[in-house]
Amino acid sequence: MDEPIRVMVVDDTDHVRRMLRNMLDLDGFAVVAEAASGLEAIEQVEQVAVDVVVIDYKMPALDGLETAARIRAAHPDLVMILYTAFVDPELERRAADVGVSLVLGKIEGLESLEREITRLCRTLF
Repeated sequence: MDEPIRVMVVDDTDHVRRMLRNMLDLDGFAVVAEAASGLEAIEQVEQVAVDVVVIDYKMPALDGLETAARIRAAHPDLVMILYTAFVDPELERRAADVGVSLVLGKIEGLESLEREITRLCRTLF
């Protein structure tokens, strides 16, 4: 895999987006887009080529599930990870129903996120 995996980070908290960008960039991923809201993410995914969208669940106006559902409708092969502090079986079921590839708890840490991005993207390359 010569090209880095292209990631979009979607989170309504500035410091979380910044931290994810910095750590993913340091570890060889290419964070090619950031969005502070679901609507912004939907717009940007049309403008920037991405392999993975990492989406926070709890966001104002448009939550991570609705954001993922709208992105999935236009991009059926895109890998989407719901990265959230609020993991439970019902959320995992609902996420799967809208096409989220994986629900990962923020408590599991960035290393788990990076490992899962790589695992899920292996089929892309």
